[in-house]
Amino acid sequence: MVLEVYFFSMQQSCRQCQQQFDIAPSDLAFYAKISPVFNGKKEMVPAPTLCPECRQQRRYAIRNERNLHRRACTLCGRNGLAMYSSEKPFPVHCASCWWSDKWHGEASGRAYDFGKSFFEQFAALQRDVPRIGLYLVNSENCDYCNYLGDCKSCYLTFGSVYSQDCLYGSAYYSKDCVDNLVTRECELCYECTDCRKLYHCFHCQDCFHSDHLLLCYDMLGCSECIACAGLRNKKYHIGNKAYSKEEYETLKAAINLNDAQTMRKYREQMETVKLATPRHYMPSSSVQNVSGTHIYNCKNTFQSFYVDRCEDCAYCMQTVDLKDCHDNNYTEENELCYEYLGMYGAKNTFLSTFSRHTYDVWYSEYCINAKYLFGCVGIRDRQYCILNKQYTKEEYERLVPQIIAAMRKAGEWGEFFPVELSPFAYNETVAQEYFPLSKDEVQRRGWKWREEKDEMPKVTKIIAAAHLPPSIDDIPDDILNWAIQCEATKRPFKIIKQELEFYRSMRLPIPHLHPDERHSRRMALRNPRRLWGRACGKCAKSIQTTYSPDRPEVVYCEECYLKEVY
Repeated sequence: MVLEVYFFSMQQSCRQCQQQFDIAPSDLAFYAKISPVFNGKKEMVPAPTLCPECRQQRRYAIRNERNLHRRACTLCGRNGLAMYSSEKPFPVHCASCWWSDKWHGEASGRAYDFGKSFFEQFAALQRDVPRIGLYLVNSENCDYCNYLGDCKSCYLTFGSVYSQDCLYGSAYYSKDCVDNLVTRECELCYECTDCRKLYHCFHCQDCFHSDHLLLCYDMLGCSECIACAGLRNKKYHIGNKAYSKEEYETLKAAINLNDAQTMRKYREQMETVKLATPRHYMPSSSVQNVSGTHIYNCKNTFQSFYVDRCEDCAYCMQTVDLKDCHDNNYTEENELCYEYLGMYGAKNTFLSTFSRHTYDVWYSEYCINAKYLFGCVGIRDRQYCILNKQYTKEEYERLVPQIIAAMRKAGEWGEFFPVELSPFAYNETVAQEYFPLSKDEVQRRGWKWREEKDEMPKVTKIIAAAHLPPSIDDIPDDILNWAIQCEATKRPFKIIKQELEFYRSMRLPIPHLHPDERHSRRMALRNPRRLWGRACGKCAKSIQTTYSPDRPEVVYCEECYLKEVY
C-alpha cells in the first residue's frame, strides 16, 4: 500500500558517488504530496537516486554567477556583459531586450517527439530560445552584476536582493557594503562573511546585531570590539579582554588600518582567541526541530544551510521564506517546490530553474508569470504549454501523462537536468566553489571544462599590488586608470570610482588581491555544507555538526554553549 512510504525509511546507494544515504519517511511523504494527478491517476515522483550532496552539486552546475564575458545582444546589438561567452551556441539578449515584448518563447514551440528522449528535446529547445545575458530583475545601474533583484547602483555583486551601493559580494537588504559574502541587513561593512544587522564593521564573520567591530567572530549585540570571538552584549573589548572606554579609545586610535603589520598582529590575536572559544554546533536562532547550520526563524527544516524563515523544508541552501520545499537553492518566497534553483516567488514548481511567479510547472527554466508548463524555456504569461507549444487544458492533461510514462521508461522522470545539459563549463559555475574538481575529473565524468583567460583591461599602466602606496591618503585619483596585479594570482584588476570613494571614507587600504581571490578566501572561511556526528566538547552529548570530528575547534551542544557565553 502507498501508506507504507510514510512509516519506513529507505536507504539508497548514490548513483554518482556510491555513498549510502537515508531517505526519511518525511521525504517519501513529500514526494507523494507533489506527485501530479491527471485524470484521477497520480504520477508518483520517485525517490532520488543521488544523495543530497550530489543533488546539490548537480543544481549548482547550472548556475554561473561570477564568470562574465563581453557579448553583444542578439536583438539590439548593444555590447555588454553576459554570463555566456561568445562561443555559446544560442541567442543571448541584454536584460532590457529580454524583459521586453519584442520576442516570445512560444515562437520556438514544437510538438513532442516520442521517438526521442525528453532531455534530448529539451536541450534542442534550449538552443533556440533567447537567454538573458545577466539576470537582473527590477534593478537600476547594476550592469556588472548577475542574479540581482530590486537592487540599485551595485557593482560585481551576485545573487543579491534589495540592496544599494554594494560592491563585490552578495548582499541582502544591505547598503554601502564592499567585499562581503552573504551579509543581510548590513550597512557600511567591509570584508564580512555570513553576518547580519551590522553597522560599520570590518573583517568579521558570523556576527549579528552589532556595530563598530574589527576582526571579530561570532559576536551578538556587541559594540566597539576588536579581535574578539564568542562575546554577547559586550562593549570596549580587545582580544576578549574588557577595557574602560578611555583605554579602549586610546588603543583603537593607535590602530592604522593601512598598516599591514598592525593588521596582521590583530588578525593573529583574533585567530588565537577564536580557536580557544567554544563553537556552537549549529549556529542558529529562533528555531524548532531543525538540522544544518546558519538557520534562523525556522521550523521542521532539515539538512539545510544558510536559511531564513523556512518551515517544513529539507536539503535547502541559501533560501528565505520557503514553505514545504525540498532541494531548493538561491531562492526566496517559494511554496511546495522541489529540485528548484534560482529566483523567487514560485509555487508548485518542480525540477526547474530560474523561473519566477510560476505555478504547477515541471522541467522548465526562465519562465515568468506562467502556470501549467512542462518542459518549457522562456515562457511568459502563458499556461498549458509543452516544449513552448500552447495546448488546451484537455490536450495538456492528456499529453503530459504520456510524456511522464516515456520519461519513466527512459529513467528520466524525477531526475533533475543532467550536468551535461548545463550551458556552462563546470568550472564556470558555483559547483566548482562547493564541489571543486580537477580538469581531468570533470572531463572523465563527461562534463565541460573551460580554460580561463583574463582579458587585459585598457589602462595607462600596470602596477604590482606590492608597489601600491600603503596609505589610502597617498593613493592618487589616477589609480582609476591603472590595472593592479594581484599579489596571489598575478591576475589584473581595476578599481572603480565608487569603490575608491568607499576606501577613502572608511580609511581602508586599496586591496592587493583580485576580486575572485578575495571571494575565494571568504568562501574558505566557511565549513563544508555537510553534517558529521560528533560529541559535545563539554558534556559528550551526541551532536550533528558541520565541524568534522578531526577538526581542532571546541564544539559545544546548545545547552553547554549557552551556559558558556551567557
